[in-house]
Amino acid sequence: MPPLDDTRYLKGGPVAARIIAEVRAAAQQATAEGFRPKLVSITVGDVEAVDVYVRNQRTKAELAGIDFEERRFPAELTAGELEAAIHGMNADPRITGIIIQRPVPQHIPIKAIQAAVHPLKDVEGMHPASIGNIVYNQLDLAPCTAAASVELLKATGLDLRGLEVVVVGHSEIVGKPIAFLLMSEGATVTVCHHMTRSVAAHARRADALFVAVGKPRLIKADMVKPGAAVIDIGINAETLPDGSTRIVGDVDTYSVKEVASWITPVPGGVGPVTVAILLRNTMVALNRQRALYKSSFATGDAKLAAAE
Repeated sequence: MPPLDDTRYLKGGPVAARIIAEVRAAAQQATAEGFRPKLVSITVGDVEAVDVYVRNQRTKAELAGIDFEERRFPAELTAGELEAAIHGMNADPRITGIIIQRPVPQHIPIKAIQAAVHPLKDVEGMHPASIGNIVYNQLDLAPCTAAASVELLKATGLDLRGLEVVVVGHSEIVGKPIAFLLMSEGATVTVCHHMTRSVAAHARRADALFVAVGKPRLIKADMVKPGAAVIDIGINAETLPDGSTRIVGDVDTYSVKEVASWITPVPGGVGPVTVAILLRNTMVALNRQRALYKSSFATGDAKLAAAE
């Protein structure tokens, strides 16, 4: 195992810190002008793993100068009641963005609930309109994990124009958006999925390899091009012989790191940047809401302030 400062590890912490610093500066300016950003987190039921995510989001939001409020609902809440609550938040000018924590109870249709969030407050980038905008190169409100993954590739300094990229996994909120984000940068992108005849053959061609399939250690060293950048988006719980568990990715890190020039660790790679992108998306949402507010109500050069 290499030392923790091994440059082959493409760590998310420094990238996240840079983004959060940029967000903090923007949030301070917006607050001074009367538009204070605020995130609302929605949790349905009691899920211990969700609490960990919420605490992390709160900590980073406060660090970035963004207000954070958690709203918890009982597991028995109906989908209709949850949609009504979201519509109320959509109409509240004090709320900049809405986060739906997952998982939700089985009787709650997550796609319908996500679509209930107004696109102007969709800081997770998962509303159908947000996903669709990516096709038209409107990239500033992309799904957080997909945008974080691309941000990490940019941190390598590689020129994305003409770069041969392979994405293993084609989910609507990770794999597909990654492909569109990279194509907008001029990369040549191949997307592999469960019907791809030879994932290994495609992966070996890649200058940059993204993996998001939920299969622990799927990608081995013999599937990676020497010198490639490998972005591991998987999060899997692996049970050890003593009964304890550890988190591993979709890439066999310890073998692949001997071949790749860069590889994201799991944990500590994509995760921290995902939260930072959530906060950056919050400022994008705030700016869009400010623009709409000004275009609707501004008169001359009068200064406007959000409702207190």
